[in-house]
Amino acid sequence: MHPGTLHRIRRLNAPTLAEQQGLAELLVDCVAGGASVSFMHPLSLERAAGFWQGVADGVARGERALLVAEDAAGIAGTVQLVLAQPENQPHRADLAKMLVHRRARRLGLGEALMRAAEATAKDCGKTLLVLDTADGSDAERLYRRLGWQSCGVIPGYALWPQGGPCATHYFYRSLA
Repeated sequence: MHPGTLHRIRRLNAPTLAEQQGLAELLVDCVAGGASVSFMHPLSLERAAGFWQGVADGVARGERALLVAEDAAGIAGTVQLVLAQPENQPHRADLAKMLVHRRARRLGLGEALMRAAEATAKDCGKTLLVLDTADGSDAERLYRRLGWQSCGVIPGYALWPQGGPCATHYFYRSLA
């Protein structure tokens, strides 16, 4: 991170309503900024809050690990690990919804969140991580830089938030 940039990353084991609101605002910002993260623009704060309530429920059941990064203005980034996997894949987790607010981009926060997610996965006994991202995105470049292995692209897999087809790129990382 750049000198003078302060971010704190922590795991939320029981996201409060205020934290869920901060996460909803982050999601709305990312979708408005063009991130292909399962939602279309415009994304209402209410719809985003409903999504995070579902995530909080999954965290409470132990199905997900939720990390947040905070700066002086509040929640600036997040990433999830989907820990609940089929019984023949107990060693694996999916990395999902790695989001960085536009105010906090290009400050090393994405890398810090990824490193924290990898450490959390190890702490949870996971040795293989899998993720997907929009092909050609800033996130794809970050994952490549951090040593994630590409395993293919599916054309037209999703839509960009403002419309139009988006290819999805799959990556994995061995933690063993």
